[in-house]
Amino acid sequence: MATTNTEAVVATPREGKFNKNAARRVRVAGKIPAVVYGAGQDAVAVAVDPKVITRILHSDSGHNTIFDLNVEGSTVVKAMIVDWQHEPIKGHLLHIDLKRIAMDKAMIVSVPIQLVGVPVGVKSQGGILEHVIREVEIECLPGDIPSHLDVDVSNLELHGIIHISDLPHSGSIKFLGDENATVAHVTIIKEEAPAADAVAAAPTEPEVAKKGKTDAAAPAAAPAADAKDAKKK
Repeated sequence: MATTNTEAVVATPREGKFNKNAARRVRVAGKIPAVVYGAGQDAVAVAVDPKVITRILHSDSGHNTIFDLNVEGSTVVKAMIVDWQHEPIKGHLLHIDLKRIAMDKAMIVSVPIQLVGVPVGVKSQGGILEHVIREVEIECLPGDIPSHLDVDVSNLELHGIIHISDLPHSGSIKFLGDENATVAHVTIIKEEAPAADAVAAAPTEPEVAKKGKTDAAAPAAAPAADAKDAKKK
């Protein structure tokens, strides 16, 4: 079931303009800007400790973790992380969205699927296991959200398939989407084509041709300009 973090997230309300400069000042102060919304209440701009948020995101239940959110000046509520942004180079958190959670109302979340075991089709039949769907969308009460779904693939033979309908079902969880969708299957290893065939079948370098066309466009205009100048002379 969903993990409840014993460490409360403390959020400080932000005031003033909410632009890039203001967000940068929040980060310089060692916090990250965030927005809290949901449960029929107004959205609130806040600042939170990035270390606490990082610990939650790296926990077993990740962003599906339910925790106590203490916005200074307000009552403590249950909340989840529903969106976050990282700095692309160093990976630092830039911004997060927090959603207030009503524990008695069903919600839709994505849960990771973990494959357990080595298929028979891989061990003794020369196949390979392909994990097609790594997360599945479900609907349930917040307290029933699993950190992940395990599916045993040990008995999966060559050409065998695991569908969403084969995942662990219970009365507390409703799977959304096509139950016939393929989660994983054991398939035959495809042999690589001979090098000669690959060369013969290769396209005529469309990227190079396109780039050459772009590069050639500029020099082509030069002679026309020279001719015009010569006529003037």
